[in-house]
Amino acid sequence: MRLLVHKPGMLTTVQDLGRWGHQSRGVSVSGAMDPFSLRLGNVLLGNGEGAAALELTVLGPELEVLEGGTLILAGGDLKMRLDGIPAEPWRVYRVSRGCRISFGGLGSGGCRANLCLAGGVEVPSVMGSRSTHLRARLGGFQGRALAAGDEIVSGSPDPLWARGEGLPCPEDLRPRWDPLAPLEVLEGPQTDAFTPQGLETFFGNEYAISPEADRMGYRFEGPAVEHLAGADIVSDAIPLGAIQVPGHGQPIAMLADRQTTGGYTKIGVLSAWSVAQLAQRLPGQGVRFRRTTPEEATAVLRDFEERLRRAGSVRASWRSRQETPSLQGEGPRRFRLRLEGREYDVQVSPGA
Repeated sequence: MRLLVHKPGMLTTVQDLGRWGHQSRGVSVSGAMDPFSLRLGNVLLGNGEGAAALELTVLGPELEVLEGGTLILAGGDLKMRLDGIPAEPWRVYRVSRGCRISFGGLGSGGCRANLCLAGGVEVPSVMGSRSTHLRARLGGFQGRALAAGDEIVSGSPDPLWARGEGLPCPEDLRPRWDPLAPLEVLEGPQTDAFTPQGLETFFGNEYAISPEADRMGYRFEGPAVEHLAGADIVSDAIPLGAIQVPGHGQPIAMLADRQTTGGYTKIGVLSAWSVAQLAQRLPGQGVRFRRTTPEEATAVLRDFEERLRRAGSVRASWRSRQETPSLQGEGPRRFRLRLEGREYDVQVSPGA
């Protein structure tokens, strides 16, 4: 598959599941802001879960298909259109040369989505990842967001990619984004650096997402959280979802492009699921925090792993279905099969 960028959208970057294992050397992880949607979209296409995709933010790009294939919009509803015709998220579409892919902005929920291509987005792997880190100009497409004139190509799709056309993701497998649901927080590592009143303030009040919200972190505005004896600590590691509270008392949630270390107290860490929930919210929206436990957070992840397993079964069932009568008589269907490093052209005649 090959795509030409006519308009880049608000912020369109290549992302996979991140550049893990290099934080000790100061290299940020990056990766999809909503990795759960990325993984599910890839499974439905027959890709590896961590295949790279185009991450779209609020207003997606305008693309022209130069070489066809299948794709799926996994994540928020950004009103995708194929040749001007509305195309719903969470459904596999087949596109041919000349098709125009465009987006109309925010739809029914979520502000970020992954445009997954069969075969994954093919860009050089840097330190084990194709993710873009914008501040370091590392990875992705030349280390930057997409621009008009760029060409995006996919890797080799799995042999049965064409059979996935039309596959819808069942409603009960899709992630949901409830803008009113509290975000779940695991206490620590410096919860004891805050007064009881400070903890009550943090967990008992609503905060608004500040305009200073990007892939590195989301700042919150609301009642100041009181420290016990100051905000500064000896710098230590910043895990995904860490909530720092500087001296002004306004929390900051650290996200995909976060720095590797920091010297402010951390009142807690968002669960992995809540990180993705937060990434689908916009500046100005309200946020509340709720205590959770490792057991509760792990149970949510186990539930998602079961959804992925079921999605693989749904894909297999869809691909193995009989051709509908309307396809009979259309002539032979052609597939390209890759086996042990060699490619074969396969022709299947109707009724064969």
